[in-house]
Amino acid sequence: MLKKYLFTAACVLGLLFTFTGVQAQSVPQFKVLMFTKMDGFHHKSVNEGVAAIREMAEKHEFAVDWHEDADLINDENLEQYDVILFLLTTGNILNEEQQGAMERFIQSGKGFVGIHSASDTEYDWDWYTKMVGRTFHIHPRNQTAELEVLDRKFPGLERMPDNFWWTDEFYEFGTERIDTLNYILSVNGDTYDTYAKWGDKESQDMDFRPIAWYHEYDGGRAFYTALGHIPATYEDRLFLEHIYGGLMWAATGKGLKK
Repeated sequence: MLKKYLFTAACVLGLLFTFTGVQAQSVPQFKVLMFTKMDGFHHKSVNEGVAAIREMAEKHEFAVDWHEDADLINDENLEQYDVILFLLTTGNILNEEQQGAMERFIQSGKGFVGIHSASDTEYDWDWYTKMVGRTFHIHPRNQTAELEVLDRKFPGLERMPDNFWWTDEFYEFGTERIDTLNYILSVNGDTYDTYAKWGDKESQDMDFRPIAWYHEYDGGRAFYTALGHIPATYEDRLFLEHIYGGLMWAATGKGLKK
């Protein structure tokens, strides 16, 4: 009888420890709201981008929800998230009430990540354009050009070469919307044809062409990269490490090297 009791107790304790271990392992490091609403050009790489972020979440033990419904940008719903990711968004996608909720989210100490056309979004929302840092102006055709790592203290750049060749849609930006940007990647304008003209809009001669940066903003954190136009990019290890570094820092403030 005693042996039977001890065996039963051992089984119960084993199940309890197993359940507790599973519960502990299932707690995510942070939670991301991935938003892909487009009111303008529709990027065909969005499906690859969403799939890549979901796979990244499994690899790095964070949680991610994907939505295109702007009504979910509200104070109550945003409380559960640590970072908002604008993946390939375009145009005017939030109303004034939703914009206010996003501002309060950042002001509470949380984070924002923008990928590629997040800088082609909400031009009339002054607070947003300052958070992103610069707004999209124009781009030439897709080309291969030389990228340069400018600052290795930001996470996700550890395995990037100092200079390397990359194929993408390289954005040209307007002037800085804020002077707190920390640039981490640039593209060498001497290595590709930078010229583009769209009606009255034309590319400019520039000595410096940044494509990724970060900064602390209005109580929170913001990271932006202009890479990510081409679908196959979302299978590239260097690019995915670059994105994860931005997500981790924006969500937690961790990763910066001193």
